[in-house]
Amino acid sequence: MTEVTLVVGGAGHVFTGDTEVLLGREPECDVRVADERRRVSRRHCRIVIRAAHVTVRDLGSRNGTYVNGIRIAGERALHDGDELRVGGVVVRVGVTRNGLVVLRELGRGAQGVVHLAREPGGRLVAVKTLTAPGATGLFRRELDCTAALDHPNIVRFHRSLAEPLGFVAEYCAGGSVADHGPYGVEEAVTLIRQAEAALRYAHSAEIPVLLADGSTATGRGLVHRDIKPQNLLLTSDGRLKVADFGLAKAYDQAGLSGRTPTGAIAGTVAFMPRRQVIDYKYARPEVDRWALAACLYWMLTGTTPRDFPAGADPVAVVLREPPVPVRERMSALPAALADAIDAALIDDVSESRFK
Repeated sequence: MTEVTLVVGGAGHVFTGDTEVLLGREPECDVRVADERRRVSRRHCRIVIRAAHVTVRDLGSRNGTYVNGIRIAGERALHDGDELRVGGVVVRVGVTRNGLVVLRELGRGAQGVVHLAREPGGRLVAVKTLTAPGATGLFRRELDCTAALDHPNIVRFHRSLAEPLGFVAEYCAGGSVADHGPYGVEEAVTLIRQAEAALRYAHSAEIPVLLADGSTATGRGLVHRDIKPQNLLLTSDGRLKVADFGLAKAYDQAGLSGRTPTGAIAGTVAFMPRRQVIDYKYARPEVDRWALAACLYWMLTGTTPRDFPAGADPVAVVLREPPVPVRERMSALPAALADAIDAALIDDVSESRFK
């Protein structure tokens, strides 16, 4: 449950759940802002409180609405500790969700949004909540997969949230691999080995699976299906953690949950092998290993294994074009490492089930 506290002139106004709060001089406003100099408009701004976000919108006021000293145009997100200025009146904003102080947004995707939050004891955590109602099944699968995994190189699950649907997980203060670089050979290989250890564990882990008939089974072996630099996170001391199991599934139960239609495709095409494009529903651990080699390629060269010309269909590129040998991007790369990367990126589907 999202709770917003607005402090005006020493008085606190608390609002919970999905609601909208009107601020202004009119007596009918939810928060009446007295201002003898009339710099506050009758209906000055509106705060919209939802499970995944809190925003403010100016309602065409004469003197504007400011967030942390900056005049807003259109809608602006609000976070715990923000200072809202309405005319000449300061409104202090407090935002909590499920007892957590929400500090700022870290990122969002098709299914949910991730916020940085602080627990009552002071620990910083990442909170992911569902924003797409139609994706409840997929989101629950991510929650279940994340909760079932326990490895030092996988983002640690803390607890689930019921309202809004979500979960609290370890916060990685170092950002993602995509936020840094270029990487030297030793650093890149060290990080990729940590990710490899995480995936080796995930590929044999026991995972709860909700079947299409509503029953539950235990799957063995989780394939991630979206390994890319943005999903390889870094702790403050530089350790790597694999994150975002939103597309993961127990591959030995493929086709039994009813959640992945035949012919469906999802993920990040630039870090996807042909076999995943052709047979996404039945993807197996080798697609993760290919994607991890592609991440190493990117960390060393700053480019993806395939070129994606502007205007080209990225799926067609994957299906038709082979990866560029890594030493064509980085001639100084040690030959043994280059040979290992090129071998890992051989994209032959001849032995797959769709031959």
